[in-house]
Amino acid sequence: MPPLKAAFFYPCHNTALTYLSTMMFNEVIGQPFIKERLREMVSRQRLSHALLFLGREGNGALPLARAFSQYLVCEKNKPSSKQESRGLFGEETSSQFKSDWQPDSCGICPSCVKTAQMIHPDIHYSFPVIPKKTGDKPISTDYIREWREFMIQFPYGNTFDWLQFIGAENKQGNITSDECNDIIRKLNLKSFERSYKILLMWMPEYLGKEGNKLLKLIEEPPDNTLFILVAEDEDRILPTIISRTQLVRVPALTPNEIEIALGERAGATPEQSRRIAAVADGNYREALAQLQHAESDWQAVIRDWLNATLKTNPLAQVKWVEEISKAGREKQKQFLRYFNHLLEQSIHLQTLGPDSLHVPENELDFALRLNKLTSLAQQKAIIEELDRASYHIERNANPKMLFQALTIKLYHIISDNSLILMN
Repeated sequence: MPPLKAAFFYPCHNTALTYLSTMMFNEVIGQPFIKERLREMVSRQRLSHALLFLGREGNGALPLARAFSQYLVCEKNKPSSKQESRGLFGEETSSQFKSDWQPDSCGICPSCVKTAQMIHPDIHYSFPVIPKKTGDKPISTDYIREWREFMIQFPYGNTFDWLQFIGAENKQGNITSDECNDIIRKLNLKSFERSYKILLMWMPEYLGKEGNKLLKLIEEPPDNTLFILVAEDEDRILPTIISRTQLVRVPALTPNEIEIALGERAGATPEQSRRIAAVADGNYREALAQLQHAESDWQAVIRDWLNATLKTNPLAQVKWVEEISKAGREKQKQFLRYFNHLLEQSIHLQTLGPDSLHVPENELDFALRLNKLTSLAQQKAIIEELDRASYHIERNANPKMLFQALTIKLYHIISDNSLILMN
């Protein structure tokens, strides 16, 4: 088994650190239908006072929200005289309605530059934070410098990346009652440059019951005020907030969109881009993570695991578990995701035949070997166990205990054809 280095990992390949000085629609990966829908909301005055961008990690919901904010304040986007008189939130429904809104922000006017640098006085940001010292009552403004730097380096990052970036370690991030009070204060001020104000809140899942303080503001906001909430998990958001927002579901990126982005933005080779896009499951953050560790030979790791497990070699099993336990949480999740990918290819191969599978030759060979070793039902059972293990890794499960238990489960699934597994 090749050595696995234990190191903290940020999901960004070194060549992907170049920051685009603006945040325009055309710089957000994929999502053409969502971009068009947002343009139409504005041009036809169908924009709600509160939008909820809902999408899984790594699909670009936050970059989309930032690009939309820039689109709204861009000085080259002039509303028609009819729009100007009715404001941003009119009720025009005519399909013949004309507007002077452009397809994208210009990226060069003073408002676009300020928005890209996250210093526009009429755009406010809210996100999970931690106390800097005991007794602190932190608000997002206390971390605005770190937020700007984080957005430059990790525009597709998740909350784990953000909290590690600000040194949270094992502390829980929150959007606090004090933050809600600060939001209310900011949005009741007059706008500085544009005729409307924007609050962009990332991860409203971190709002507890304190979020109820914002309900009246969201339902009856000051004139020309727009809330943009960006979330991943609808079930963790206060229902009272969801009911007051216009939902914008942001789908996962397609493999082709990820493949192109890896080649153009992260310097990946065509082979790397194709292989990683197939595994990333629509998640560009995960794709960058895979690219950073593209040298990892996960097939060899899987082969060692299966050999140690099926030959019931306790010493080899212990050695394997020790190695994978040192790899760190991100690499462990990547490994499980790649094993799942190979199993999915094996299922595809069994059900649709070899002509339908377009993967590298080494993956095709591995899928054929897995099909000789396991049945369709066994493969599905293994996928369920790998998904469950990934879930527990995300929640800081003890890696040695987890992979030891997973090894035992794997043995019983394959050797005993047992689908009734231990919890």
